[in-house]
Amino acid sequence: MTQTELYTALLTLGLPVAYSHFKEARLPPFICYLYRYDNDLKADNTNAESADSYDIEFYAADKDPTNEAAIEAMLTANHLPYSKTENWISDENMLQVTYEIQITGG
Repeated sequence: MTQTELYTALLTLGLPVAYSHFKEARLPPFICYLYRYDNDLKADNTNAESADSYDIEFYAADKDPTNEAAIEAMLTANHLPYSKTENWISDENMLQVTYEIQITGG
């Protein structure tokens, strides 16, 4: 999967999606995703296999099990294992659910 394919998969969820951030303030729910780092397999003085880590950040006004389940189903359907964390952002009065994924070979 490529970054473009990830974006396309996120759009299927029916939520607003942006890379990194939206240019204007937006009411939740919405998704931002961001490249974090590479974890490439290195051998013989070269990057032998690409492995890019991304964060998919889902923002909601409150706990949103329906949208979270949809995101998790999309990740599972695309064979993208994930780690999930939650964080309440008091200044913004919203919940951030972050899914860390890794795309190999993209």
